[in-house]
Amino acid sequence: MRPPDAAAAAGPDAVLAELDPEQRQVALAARGPVCVLAGAGTGKTRAVAHRIAYAVATGVVDPARVLAVTFTTRAAGELRGRLRLLGRTAAADSGIERVQARTFHAAALRQLTHFWPAAVGGPPPRVLDSKITLVAEAARRLRVTAALAELRDVAAEIEWAKVTQVRPDDYQQASAKAGRAGPLRPATIARLYAGYEELRAERHLADFESVLELTAAIIADYQPAAAAIRARYSYFVVDEYQDVNPLQKLLLDAWLGDRDDICVVGDPRQTIYSFAGATPGYLTGFPAEFPDAAVIRLVRNYRSTPQVVMLANRLAGGDLVAQRAGGPQPEFTEYPGEQDETASLARTAAGLIQDGTPASQIAVLVRTNAQTPAIEQALAAAGVPFVVKGTERFFDRAEVRQAIALLRAAARSASATDEPAAQVRAVLSGIGLTSQPPGGRGQARERWESLQSLAQLAAGFFAAAPGGTLADLWAELAHRSAIGQAPAMDGVTVASLHAAKGLEWDAVFLPGLTDGTIPIVYAQSEEAIAEERRLLYVGVTRARQRLQLSWALTRTDGRAARTRSRFVAELTSPGRPAVSRRGRRDTAGQGGVPGAAGADDPVLARLRDWRKALAAERGVPAYVIFSDATLRRIAGRRPATAGELATIPGVGQAKLDRYGSAVLALCAEPVSRAGG
Repeated sequence: MRPPDAAAAAGPDAVLAELDPEQRQVALAARGPVCVLAGAGTGKTRAVAHRIAYAVATGVVDPARVLAVTFTTRAAGELRGRLRLLGRTAAADSGIERVQARTFHAAALRQLTHFWPAAVGGPPPRVLDSKITLVAEAARRLRVTAALAELRDVAAEIEWAKVTQVRPDDYQQASAKAGRAGPLRPATIARLYAGYEELRAERHLADFESVLELTAAIIADYQPAAAAIRARYSYFVVDEYQDVNPLQKLLLDAWLGDRDDICVVGDPRQTIYSFAGATPGYLTGFPAEFPDAAVIRLVRNYRSTPQVVMLANRLAGGDLVAQRAGGPQPEFTEYPGEQDETASLARTAAGLIQDGTPASQIAVLVRTNAQTPAIEQALAAAGVPFVVKGTERFFDRAEVRQAIALLRAAARSASATDEPAAQVRAVLSGIGLTSQPPGGRGQARERWESLQSLAQLAAGFFAAAPGGTLADLWAELAHRSAIGQAPAMDGVTVASLHAAKGLEWDAVFLPGLTDGTIPIVYAQSEEAIAEERRLLYVGVTRARQRLQLSWALTRTDGRAARTRSRFVAELTSPGRPAVSRRGRRDTAGQGGVPGAAGADDPVLARLRDWRKALAAERGVPAYVIFSDATLRRIAGRRPATAGELATIPGVGQAKLDRYGSAVLALCAEPVSRAGG
């Protein structure tokens, strides 16, 4: 059990009374540079709050000169609440309520607004809530044709460029070096970036990044502002330091000046925002930047059971030490299909609620937004209340509403001879569904995934009801949308792994753990794969007591087989927790290759004929092109995209480049052409 936040006695010693040895060490390191490497669930906020309270109670620092910087308003509020309690513990008149706990943006905006009239002249710039309006106007000026989702992704690229201090003229080179995959050609994005900045300057506007940049510039160039800020703040604390980006570091250095009273707290194993410009390098490099820094590790995990902690340590090579009593082993379950997986998840969640676990203490965490609709439907069908965090509900998404409206219109005008599945494809293709997903990540990719999920839902509907019409499908979608309406409070949380950062629940489900989902298909470099591993680590460490990990071998439409995530394969290797296979078909009996096609599979025959002809043409053995095992896996999974093909063992980047198009074409041909 985590120690309480307040002790019975009063005075500075009371602040230290209930801390563990490492947390006490943090509190006692009251001066100079301090780096706290705090593992998941080790009480980092507690340690930081007690450090501030102890420094105030012992007279080390005037509380009005403390600036504690967090990344979210929720975290800032939590820290302020802890400090208020500790103020009563240490001394009634400590003045600890004068400590400033703010986000980077809130602190910078306050300073920018105050100093702008004297430092620059005139009123300060107005802050933009969103970049999309100016990006769209820049596109019109430059006669760049792009969909709204693509423009949103351009806005995200501009944000990345600004936080990493990349100017429009340098964007092409910098994005190539960083391996960025934007929605448009890099040269086009660079032009839009320049046009956006011109419009912003013309209209005296500041976006979130400009607020930080302009504040840092005023401190650097206007000595009265620098002197005032450094006189006001002399004692700094920065939370989640592994998520700091170069622009935030620029501002922090401006605040700090030549002082070194700074305490940073973070966990390199929870770095999950590299794609947005964050880098753990400032945290891991802190001792080099401040050679006299005290480096303290928090390893006692108060959140999770030993069983969950052991799994987290295996996943990330960690050294957490569980402090809670034992609980159930994490469960690994393999399902034949997605519907089996989501239905089982919903039944288990319903059972937990019936047995006394509050719905608000259960979470389903997913890698992509495209995974949420099937989970929403399963929970709704099981009568389980839920709320979706960090994203719109599936049926509330603009592209889904648009698609359903168009399907309804198509249903009204359809004739008896129209083939409904073909009509669905035509409608969805008309609003942006393509055979290949757009490059990169962001709004365009999420829109495509929503439409693809709708296509798969429709395919599953018509497979289950061969005589169904387009009107029947629309009625089913309307019904599912209606039952998806859940109470706004006290429901099972459905959230992305990114949105779950900093939260915790009694029971956590981690479904969809397949290669191509986590690690995500576009994670190709070692650094990207490492970040995906950290993302799963964040998911695992959200669980206090129960943890259920699962994956399905086939999609809802049965079109392509999958393999479990390589991360799960590591965790369930010999000597690791056992895997439960629910209703699983025997996939290891096809020549000993999991997920492989049988010997009489027509697609396998087609692939072998192609390989034989190509081998003869090139004068090489057939296995040089692809082994039999790899061909059987390809035929069994029927990949539809290069990304899906890349996840199959035996298909490396070189073979993907050389043979990918031919293999995908062979897999896409109707089965009848192979004699099936």
